[in-house]
Amino acid sequence: MCGLLGLLLAACSQPSDQPDVRRFSGSTMGTYYIITLVAETGQSFEFTDSAMHAAIDAELAQINQIMSTYIPDSELMQFNAVDVGVWQPLSASLYDIFQLSQRISQLTAGAFDVTVGPLVNLWGFGPDPEGELPTAEAIAALRQRVGHQYLELEGQQARKRSDIFVDLSGVAKGYGVDWLGRFFAQHGVSHYLINIGGDLLAHGFNPNGEPWRIAIETPSTERQGIHRIVPISNVALVTSGDYRNYRVDQGQRRSHIIDPATGYPVNHHLASVTVIADTAAEADALATAMMVMGAEAALALAEQENRAVFLIERQAQEFKETYSSAFVSYLENPD
Repeated sequence: MCGLLGLLLAACSQPSDQPDVRRFSGSTMGTYYIITLVAETGQSFEFTDSAMHAAIDAELAQINQIMSTYIPDSELMQFNAVDVGVWQPLSASLYDIFQLSQRISQLTAGAFDVTVGPLVNLWGFGPDPEGELPTAEAIAALRQRVGHQYLELEGQQARKRSDIFVDLSGVAKGYGVDWLGRFFAQHGVSHYLINIGGDLLAHGFNPNGEPWRIAIETPSTERQGIHRIVPISNVALVTSGDYRNYRVDQGQRRSHIIDPATGYPVNHHLASVTVIADTAAEADALATAMMVMGAEAALALAEQENRAVFLIERQAQEFKETYSSAFVSYLENPD
């Protein structure tokens, strides 16, 4: 496969001034992917679209086999099945994503936590949605099985110090985006935009020879539209929000974002967080954590760590935007 792709991604001269642009789309990780590849000016890709599509799907299948909770024999699910206290050897990729997750958990004081999945399911936002609201007793009992501190890493091994269940849905899409970015870079593609379920990695330039222009949505189901356009190149951009996935119970709107510290859905005015970072996995995890933290704490962390972060809060019928100092350079028309 590697030798074949080396040939597929070779470029040849192209007399036209128009760049060779290829677009691919499909399904993965319970969502969609959209990929745009742009050849160097005056060159064209030699691969066929069908061959590249097959190669992309093969890479995504490999990623899912490592970290999916929907594949019973994935490497992650094999780890979840291991008894408490038993060290389990991990692949370099799974160990890498575990390390990143733990680092973000420590940075955000546990706002990001890969063990929170059972609580998400309890509130009816998992694969088996429940109709009834969970009781305080059920939440308290399940919280005993949640905590990133119960996941221990050492020497490309991991073990559970309690009966936790690791779910990487808060970082897996971003990791998949980065994986594909490395795949394309290794085979000589310098200009691409990778989008898996809204997690983006932009490299090089778009077909017009300019930075890729990314829309930040207005976080509303009633007022769908573009809030800002952000030009980016050689960075990742991820937006996390609560405006698409929520439920209304007894007249109260409940976010799908669960605070690991309380076991309850977050209850604040922050509607969406956009993070720009070197990798999509890091941006993904940080955006999730900041949605848990709320606007004030998220902005404080962004300034402390010099992170490019854009926040949109609900204020009555309007939206208020704030952003970190590091985000200013990405704004075309800063206020």
